Amino acid sequence: MISENTSNTKSSTKSCTKSSPKIGLLYLDHVLRFFNCSNFKGWSEKIEQVVYHWGNDKQRFINEVKRKKIEVLIGNIPATAYETFRDIARELPNVRFIPSLDSQFSNKSKENVTHFCEKYQLPVPLTKIFYQVDEALEYLTHTDYPKIVKRSYGPSNYGGYFVHKVDTAEEALRLFSEKRYYPAYIQDFVPMKADIRVMLVGHQPICAFWRRPPEGGWLTNTSQGGSMDYQDIPEEVLEISVKASKAANAEYWACDIAVSTDDEYTILECATAFAAFPYIRDWIGQYLMWSLNPEKFTKPHIVHKNWEELGKIDSSLLRTMRHITFGQPDFSTDTGEYAPTDEHYRLLQTHYQPVEEWPSEAWNFQDIHNRLVIESKTSNGASEQLSTDSSLDCVIEEMDSGIEEHCVVNTSEQQDCLHRYDKNSSDIDCSNITADIDTSSTSKIPSITHDQLVTFFLGVKGIGQALANEIVDTLSVEGTLHALNNAPQQLTTFRNLKQKKLEIILAEWHAYVED
Repeated sequence: MISENTSNTKSSTKSCTKSSPKIGLLYLDHVLRFFNCSNFKGWSEKIEQVVYHWGNDKQRFINEVKRKKIEVLIGNIPATAYETFRDIARELPNVRFIPSLDSQFSNKSKENVTHFCEKYQLPVPLTKIFYQVDEALEYLTHTDYPKIVKRSYGPSNYGGYFVHKVDTAEEALRLFSEKRYYPAYIQDFVPMKADIRVMLVGHQPICAFWRRPPEGGWLTNTSQGGSMDYQDIPEEVLEISVKASKAANAEYWACDIAVSTDDEYTILECATAFAAFPYIRDWIGQYLMWSLNPEKFTKPHIVHKNWEELGKIDSSLLRTMRHITFGQPDFSTDTGEYAPTDEHYRLLQTHYQPVEEWPSEAWNFQDIHNRLVIESKTSNGASEQLSTDSSLDCVIEEMDSGIEEHCVVNTSEQQDCLHRYDKNSSDIDCSNITADIDTSSTSKIPSITHDQLVTFFLGVKGIGQALANEIVDTLSVEGTLHALNNAPQQLTTFRNLKQKKLEIILAEWHAYVED
């Protein structure tokens, strides 16, 4: 039975011998907030908030955490801030990060997902990662196709744009020439009949659903015509997800698992950053309160396969449901036999491990290796050098990261292939090198104003003056541009703005940017 949670604390008659640690919620400017204080219902002590403002904000952030005497800092860290927070965590050895930086290792990049899965012998598609251009070219020229090419590191994949299916070597070379992805992250194409998202808390699956592509398609995200349902999730998929969650020592976790046409299962993505309904965030909050002070808070009971019933509820209602709890069954028998139990997947306590498993000195390959550049042909046939130096990371540092939905990007005319750029080479003029970033960057239209953004929204069918002003006034010009380019799902939080209308907005926006 589902009921409304009235209190998560144990009876006041029981003495509490352990005080609760000082909690701080970690936020970052321009990044969607996963938790708020209401997710920790029953926590009697004040919950602090600390915001990282990007740029040169590291020391100020460290000082604020110390000043507020925070002992536990809860929140997800986007890919482009991951290495900074590795440094911050080392400067705050007495602060426990939840999830730990090691648990968030897979959040940073696709290649980290691959390294994680390979270490723990988790099933993944055959993947090749190249940091040297000659090695990438050799592989792309002689491998079999089709292949999947992904941008490994950077902004999250809201709305797609960073996962591509290539059918020939020429198409692959053209794609890398145009997109300048670094490193070259290439996977075998797995003919899929669906994929499955599994969410876990304390290594227990608490939500799972199918995402199926439309007939004749391979993309499973609903915005591309895919469908989803919550019934009959294979046990093997749950087992793989539990194994991954335990390997990551993650308090909360999500896996995207491909289901091939031969019913084989491989991990596509896994991370602590994922989209979740508010009631799931409440469950995570309940679990974390119990985990941090089990003497005061009751271990939450989450019914196995609850998603099969909750999934029957309209998604618009699921987005508003909060503080769902379940009663535990009490079986009585007349003959003394064991009562049936449902503890195949138990909610488990995770334990803090201060020793780093994935130190950046060994695993930050983006900085360890030399950067790639692209050589492409301009309209007059001249070669143009485009650097992918690490300084470009600051341009996309505010973009979120996590496991999100995919779609394909069409490529244009064939270009020449990649090569390494030697900054010390005397036959290359470095003075005119221009840093070219992805077309999703807000810098493509730097002079847009508040009124111009409102006018843009008014040009979208179904958006009136009130809603147009509400969006821009609420998010600001900068925040609206960030949402349009990097986190469009943020717009669905506004009234009467659903997925179909969002797709129309994005199509209009892409046309607007190109013009």
